[in-house]
Amino acid sequence: MAVDIDKVRSQTPGVRNRIHLNNAGAALMPQTVLDAMVGHLNREAEIGGYEAADEAASDLDGVYDSVARMLGSSRDEIALTENATVAWQLAFYALKFQPGDRILTARAEYAANYVAFLQVAERTGVAIEVIPVDENGVLDPEALERMIDERVKLIAITWVPTNGGLRNPAAAVGVVARRHGITYLLDACQAVGQMPTRIDELGCDLLTATGRKFLRGPRGTGFLYVRRDLLLTLEPPMIDHFAAPWVAGDRYQLRSDARRFETWENNYAARLGLGRAVEYALDLGLQEIEARCGILSEQLRNGLRDIEEVVVHDLGPKPASIVTFSVAGHTAGDIKALAARYRFNVSASAPSSTLLDATARGLPAVVRASPHYYNTEEEIDSFVQFVRNIPRL
Repeated sequence: MAVDIDKVRSQTPGVRNRIHLNNAGAALMPQTVLDAMVGHLNREAEIGGYEAADEAASDLDGVYDSVARMLGSSRDEIALTENATVAWQLAFYALKFQPGDRILTARAEYAANYVAFLQVAERTGVAIEVIPVDENGVLDPEALERMIDERVKLIAITWVPTNGGLRNPAAAVGVVARRHGITYLLDACQAVGQMPTRIDELGCDLLTATGRKFLRGPRGTGFLYVRRDLLLTLEPPMIDHFAAPWVAGDRYQLRSDARRFETWENNYAARLGLGRAVEYALDLGLQEIEARCGILSEQLRNGLRDIEEVVVHDLGPKPASIVTFSVAGHTAGDIKALAARYRFNVSASAPSSTLLDATARGLPAVVRASPHYYNTEEEIDSFVQFVRNIPRL
């Protein structure tokens, strides 16, 4: 069933204020997410923080079930974190490397991930190698297969990069990883919430994501999936008495579930908001969301390509709902600021966020417009007309 646009817009307060095309940054939260968070904060103020958490214990515990249902995993394979970067770092730094080991990654890998590779390379002597792309700029699974040997300890890629609509073939990478028994870490930050993300289809061992982007949850939320058979072999880089109860004067015992990657204190209101956001997306249907996002982003790309001064920079035969472009004679920062004056929310993506890809393609800072299912076709047309008029504004 198609997404009921009128209904979801009536449940999204922010659409009354702006045309929000910055969902790859932080999407507009639906009212149910706001209600969950504000309601819990009110209870903290009324009866106390600990007491409010006890009162909401069942709902808080249910967040693990919601995330697991979205991923098709078990709840004991899910850890909730402050953001996707923390989730990714906890997973990556729990892995053990030795001199001569190899990490294989994508050309469009996110800066936060790549600098972690560089740090571990300095510490351990591991080699970082970039998987070649095909003629469309998409990661090439056949090239990946040819790179495999006994020294490859990790394949770590970003599924949908921050600097455009490229979709790397995450499931095909999973096939290669599983065939050779190599740990596979997938950054799904820009994918979760705009397309199905099923672990059984992706074949990854570790997956990280945020709540604030296409999932439409609050900032300061994220999660980590860890495959059960890998979980018990990993010791997090940092622990506390929640992750590892102190069981004797000289001994701690790591939890047997993914919550060994969590700490005792957290933002309960934000967690409740995350749970509501996941359930909201599941109720709408992720396949339906993906279809709607595809319609809107294709409309936007086609409209921008018809403008002589505009270059659209997205790669791949079926790009995701992140549209990046530049306008001759105008910087991305200037366009972002000008768009805000006309009540359009977009962002600018600097070359440093995906340095290898930006360097290989000679990209400047680009404007990033990322529509979501609650946007309308009329809003897309309005933004295209704004871009068309930029030389005269």
